[in-house]
Amino acid sequence: MSALSIYDLEKQDSAILHASCAAVGGRGLLIVGASGAGKSALVLQMMALGAELVGDDRVALRNNGGEVTADAAPNIRGVIEARGIGLLRVPPVGPVGLRYVVDLDQREEARLPDPISIRALGQTVPLLRGRGVPNLASALMQLMKMGRVNPEWPSK
Repeated sequence: MSALSIYDLEKQDSAILHASCAAVGGRGLLIVGASGAGKSALVLQMMALGAELVGDDRVALRNNGGEVTADAAPNIRGVIEARGIGLLRVPPVGPVGLRYVVDLDQREEARLPDPISIRALGQTVPLLRGRGVPNLASALMQLMKMGRVNPEWPSK
């Protein structure tokens, strides 16, 4: 039986996913992708820029009154894997409201992509395709702090 994916959760109320989650300003960013895709490494890079760890490797999601919340799975709370170094202790935060999902298996081809979203736990959550995005950790930190501009481009 395969593990649950964020794309399998439209009608569920809660789930534990193979994912990582960072928080910036109390807002959650869920990072999904195959084993070895760089989920933990991305969270570590974001932590170096001021993010906090919600959970690594297993993240508990719940529909909490119309908002998807994320928290660490209890048995691995406060631990993150640093490949080639080992398991590191980290002060965890959470639960946090989920603001974005980043999929490290999907590549964004557009330079300025239109917003897209997925349905998870009965809620709509913005989705970002993160594979191969330069400076991803820095860009995600800025996104989480200040949001994204969606300009109405002038018509020709």
